[in-house]
Amino acid sequence: MNYLKIDHDDVCNGIGLRCTIWFSGCSHHCPSCQNPQTWNPDSGIPFDESAKQEIINELSKDYISGITFSGGDPLHENNLKDVVNLIFKVKENFPQKTIWLYTGYSFEELKEMYKTMQFAFSPYNEWKVRWDIIKMCDVLVDGEYIEEQKDITLKWRGSKNQRVINIPETLKQNKIVSYCD
Repeated sequence: MNYLKIDHDDVCNGIGLRCTIWFSGCSHHCPSCQNPQTWNPDSGIPFDESAKQEIINELSKDYISGITFSGGDPLHENNLKDVVNLIFKVKENFPQKTIWLYTGYSFEELKEMYKTMQFAFSPYNEWKVRWDIIKMCDVLVDGEYIEEQKDITLKWRGSKNQRVINIPETLKQNKIVSYCD
């Protein structure tokens, strides 16, 4: 897995002061994407122990509210193994910190592909891993960016089709629960 940068003290990608990691790799290729340099999964810096420790050090600060996974797409096939492992580590060491994740997939697509593929005869099921990641997040910002639906007044997203979803409540109520309007 590669990443482009780790932001410390980010206030634009979720509630509070956050640590944000920008992953390489995105297969959505949304027209007018604000980060097309993140599409290539081979661009950027290899995610290693030093990068992991940088994130852990940031999250250990009391004033950091949590971590945001962005990109590219954290759910790109090249990122899944390291993303799930990093989320486990964050949950284990900082259970009070929130986890936000941005993806071009819709919540419904992720859920449906998990259901469809959960019994596939494969030693590695990337849709199951994606769903496992989503279930561990507090907030999901879903959907591809659509230029025709651009709205700069929306909180934490760029186009009207994208949603900011409260994942624990959505799973509990078995319906989409917005984190904000």
